[in-house]
Amino acid sequence: MASKRALVILAKGAEEMETVIPTDVMRRAGIKVTVAGLTGKEPVQCSRDVLICPDASLEDARKESAAVKDILKDQESRKGLIAAICAGPTALLAHGIGFGSKVTTHPLAKDKMMNGAHYCYSESRVEKDGNILTSRGPGTSFEFGLAIVEALMGKEVAEQVKAPLILKD
Repeated sequence: MASKRALVILAKGAEEMETVIPTDVMRRAGIKVTVAGLTGKEPVQCSRDVLICPDASLEDARKESAAVKDILKDQESRKGLIAAICAGPTALLAHGIGFGSKVTTHPLAKDKMMNGAHYCYSESRVEKDGNILTSRGPGTSFEFGLAIVEALMGKEVAEQVKAPLILKD
């Protein structure tokens, strides 16, 4: 079986925890994660002024398709997992991804996400509907990362990764 891969798209102003924690959790599970800068490989200034250095530019990470819309559409057509946290799910709306799915977002993004009634909204901390996985915000970053691991690698691997993290149940 080929190893699982994940592409994390990093844009200016991203929440540090929402990038670093899920990336770390996925890597602990053996998932090959590439953090790609949306506009290049230069360090990205996040919401709390932390600079994160991407592994690659988005263009380098996906030579055949540099546009986020194309990447999302390709992933959706292959029924691959698409995960977004906080206000990130609004990118799904902007690109017409996963219409009809049950999703969650940061509370401040709820109205924007529900504009046009393309989704069913959930107040859950993490919501998985088919190949669409969404989460609410910084405080749900560990749950989000573990849900991605479970979706890609199975519940047993997610539980093995979770145990040494000493998370509150």
